[in-house]
Amino acid sequence: MSELVTLEVKDTIGFVKLNRPEKYNALSIEMFQKIIEVGETVMQDKSIRVVVLHGEGKGFCAGLDFANFQRMADKERGVNLFERAENTPANMAQQVAYIWKQVPVPVIAALHGVAYGGGLQISLGADIRLAAPDTTMSVMEIKWGLVPDMSATQTLCDLVRLDVAKELLFTGRIVSAAEAAELGLITRVCEDPLAEATKMASEIVGKSPDAISKGKQLLEEAWRAGAASGLQLEETLQRAVIGKANQIEAVMANFEKRPPVFADRES
Repeated sequence: MSELVTLEVKDTIGFVKLNRPEKYNALSIEMFQKIIEVGETVMQDKSIRVVVLHGEGKGFCAGLDFANFQRMADKERGVNLFERAENTPANMAQQVAYIWKQVPVPVIAALHGVAYGGGLQISLGADIRLAAPDTTMSVMEIKWGLVPDMSATQTLCDLVRLDVAKELLFTGRIVSAAEAAELGLITRVCEDPLAEATKMASEIVGKSPDAISKGKQLLEEAWRAGAASGLQLEETLQRAVIGKANQIEAVMANFEKRPPVFADRES
């Protein structure tokens, strides 16, 4: 049996692939566990400077595998999707998507085919979403009499207006890639999202990994914070990078008109 989720590191880019193509990468309990495991590996590996998150086969992720729903809820298996680890405010179900916000490097999701329910919520955890023209998306939980419970409250609110979020939640309607771009669900539409994500990732790894990591932290923590908190965080994070080896290398490389050579991020 092939790995349900894989991590391959190439030139400091971590390619995370959902690898259950025969089921449109629908989420089984084993996939929940493996996605979190891979995310934690990325968090600990300071050599990884950016992540490209994508799905194998005909779609990114079709959401929860309801054929295994009862098995997933079986407490005798010792798996509780509502259980929280000590190092995160998210429970297990939420952490599958929320962990990509916690990862201290940019995460680019390359979408194609379908991104429904939990699959959409995983993509919303990424920093940037690139979608093929044929991609369709849906907040599909209402179809099954459920509410979105994989961190949508912490991701959807950053992307669309409240009334738009409510309409998508109440109806569960399927949205095209073009409309998703208009609504703000995705960053943009492109013909080959995986190739475009790889190109963007290659550009990002040419920048100081410390500044990139702190920049993500700055926007994640200050975006909805008050002025005092946001301005203080700017100063705190700037003090953390200024004068350090990677920041000096960025300056020297510009002066010497050469590509920079950066060390792994400090934290």
